[in-house]
Formats: sequence, C-alpha cells, structure tokens
Amino acid sequence: MRDVYQRDIAQVKFKVVQGDITKEDVDAIVNAANGYLSHGGGVALAIVQAGGRIIQDESNAIVSKKGPLKTGEAVLTSGGNLKARYVIHTVGPQWGKGEEEEKLRKAIISVLTIARENGLKSVSIPAVSCGIFGFPKEKGTELIVETAVNFAKSNKGSVNEIHFIGMDDYIVSLFELALRNG
Repeated sequence: MRDVYQRDIAQVKFKVVQGDITKEDVDAIVNAANGYLSHGGGVALAIVQAGGRIIQDESNAIVSKKGPLKTGEAVLTSGGNLKARYVIHTVGPQWGKGEEEEKLRKAIISVLTIARENGLKSVSIPAVSCGIFGFPKEKGTELIVETAVNFAKSNKGSVNEIHFIGMDDYIVSLFELALRNG
C-alpha cells in the first residue's frame, strides 16, 4: 500500500492509494459488483478469497431476499477476515447502455449513503465500472472523485476519510489528477 496524494476538503481527508483494496484498513471497502452479487472474478473474487466465504453467503442471502441489484444500487455485507469491517457492493453502469454518467454518480452516492447510514467513517473506493464494464477510465475516475467530494460537502460529518484506490499506475494517476483538480 502506498499513499500517493492527500487533500482535505469539507473536513474530509481524501487520499489516493496505490495497492490492493483487500488490504485497506478502513471501515468499508467498495466492491464493483454485478447485479447478482456473484463474486466470481476480478476484484470481487479477490475480496471473497481474502475475506472468506461469508461475504458470498451474505451476498447470496441479499439477492435471495431482494432480487438482483439494479445499476446504481448498493448493499452492505460484513468484511469477514478483511481488515475492513464491511464491504459495500455497488453495481456500476456498463458503458454503452445509456445514461452511464448519471448511473455512476448514483452508484457512488449509494455507497456513501450506506456508509453514512451505518456510521462508517472511512471508505475505500476503486475505479467502479472502469474495468470490464468499459467506462472510459479518465471520465470514470473524474466522476467518482467529483461525486464523492460533492457528497462530502453536502453531508458534512458523515464520513471522515475517503480513499480512491487502484493497483495500476494509470488509474492511480487519474485519481490523483481528478483530486488535485477537484
């Protein structure tokens, strides 16, 4: 884990971090999930592998009770064996399906609303939708940062620390650029 850049805005510490989200020591990490919360690949699978089967079991119970999540929705499970106590799963938009920017904003607002409602003070957010869902990385990282900063400004005191995390240099540099310009 490597802190790349930090900035305080609206009494919230925003950090850009390079590293493995499963190793983040925050109240909640964010999983860019599919609507069925089947964590079979990518970061979702890594979260379940690091945190344990309980994360998938709780996800299955949510889908059994509520049905599949819609794009922009988010739900909370425990963090199992992760350093983070919780995982907030959100469904970001697939590029090319329409209204992608609005849907990505809604996904990030849903994440931060769940954090606020559950008294979670620190959250780590990856580049939701910027992987296999095809959202352009430059636009996606900018929207994620902008939405989180706007949420912090209009919900003062709800969250103390928000991390934007990526494994590769490019995503990290885009998050840093967006936070510097935000």
